[in-house]
Amino acid sequence: MTTDIDWDNPTDPKPGSWQLDHVRQYVHSNGAQGQYWNGTQTLLLTTVGRVSGNPVRTPLIYGEDEGRYLLVASNGGDPAHPLWYRNLAEHPEVRIQVGPETLQGTSRTATAEERAAYWPLMLRHWPSYDEYQAKTDREIPIVVIEPVHPAA
Repeated sequence: MTTDIDWDNPTDPKPGSWQLDHVRQYVHSNGAQGQYWNGTQTLLLTTVGRVSGNPVRTPLIYGEDEGRYLLVASNGGDPAHPLWYRNLAEHPEVRIQVGPETLQGTSRTATAEERAAYWPLMLRHWPSYDEYQAKTDREIPIVVIEPVHPAA
């Protein structure tokens, strides 16, 4: 794990965005509010900015499999991967908040075999992922987060 990252002071989404409102609600209630959104579950992912080197926090829909957390890098079907996913290529270390629990973890892109298994699971959380995949030529990746330990 990178030790010189100030995980407790991340940059949040842009002012005025629904994501910022969601993050604030999640953080200020210690996960009691915000973990469930539009009929699905969300976590807060903190990545290390690939350019800035500073932590960046993003609310995302997640799934679980045998203690691992799963995220879909859909970007709504945009041709480019989301910024948080591009950050992971440079810095796979992450922090996640799931409800009141905060964990350090290591991220990786799911293998083709894992993606095939996880895609239906993630569609149960957010059926629009199929629509997003149909809108883009890129294969939308699934990220696997392996928790390492509770955050200090």
